Amino acid sequence: MDYVNAFWVGGLICALTQILMEKTKMLPGRIMVLLVCSGAVLGAIGVYQPLIDYAGAGASVPLLGFGNTLWKGIREAVDQEGLLGIFMGGFQASAVGISAALVFGYIASLIFEPKMKS
Repeated sequence: MDYVNAFWVGGLICALTQILMEKTKMLPGRIMVLLVCSGAVLGAIGVYQPLIDYAGAGASVPLLGFGNTLWKGIREAVDQEGLLGIFMGGFQASAVGISAALVFGYIASLIFEPKMKS
């Protein structure tokens, strides 16, 4: 049942994002920023963690989950380091994911031939 919950919650998030992309004139970069910020806000008010507990990767993998991870990292760093934690926490919490994206993106660019859009 965990797989089913992850599938439908992740699918719903992706479907709503696709509708947002199709029905508005917002650029994809702005939509991505909106999703990350929404995940941070939902995490701050305590709504997103129960969704992650219910859906697992279906809620933690999309960009909403990334925003929630940033929020949790900042909250923990502020508790430990004080005001300086605002600047450190997001980087510490998301360092592994960002590093993996950079490494795998670089490997993909070596395997495939990247081209500029014309």
